[in-house]
Amino acid sequence: MPKKPLSKPAKPAKVPVHGPQHANQVRIIGGQWKRTPLPVLSALGLRPTPDRVRETAFNWINHQRDANWANARVLDLFAGSGALGFEAASRGAQSVIMIDSNTQVIRQLDEIKAKLKADNVQLTRADALATAQSAAARGQQFDLIFLDPPYQQGLLESALPLCVRLLAAGGLVYAESGMALEFTEGEAPEWMAGWEVVRADKAGMVFYHLLKYSA
Repeated sequence: MPKKPLSKPAKPAKVPVHGPQHANQVRIIGGQWKRTPLPVLSALGLRPTPDRVRETAFNWINHQRDANWANARVLDLFAGSGALGFEAASRGAQSVIMIDSNTQVIRQLDEIKAKLKADNVQLTRADALATAQSAAARGQQFDLIFLDPPYQQGLLESALPLCVRLLAAGGLVYAESGMALEFTEGEAPEWMAGWEVVRADKAGMVFYHLLKYSA
């Protein structure tokens, strides 16, 4: 009887690789690192500011600052992908402090910082609100503060009042939210007291704003 051909050994199953993966990327819009891609980590709640939204926002900021970044002290309280903070650093900000509570996020931002040789960037793994309170107690002030927290967790409502003491004279806050921050007279919530919406727009479900404090 003819022998049956030996069956080929089964291929070993591929073991899935766990750990951080780059789901997508964004790009720096302007400055010395223009067009540099920034990988976006797959992390819970990480939602990078889209390129075109960032381009519009930085056009607003440039107009308010007469495109002068040389002395700008910047605080990015919810750094995430680092798109906002590295954009400001690329344009020549004097200093950019990025805060994030996620260890993997900070590790990736540190890799990007090293690659760019971004000496004007400082990274800190910490709670954003606690950091803001501590910085205010020390009398630290900033010319531009980025607030792009995860939505629907009350973080923007908690962070914005803390920015009152952190903002230097003539300073600006850029804020993203799942809702518009423009209210009819007498209907603004308490946490918006004293804040003036200088510019605002919407992209998809994202509302983005440039704010000044004028109380």
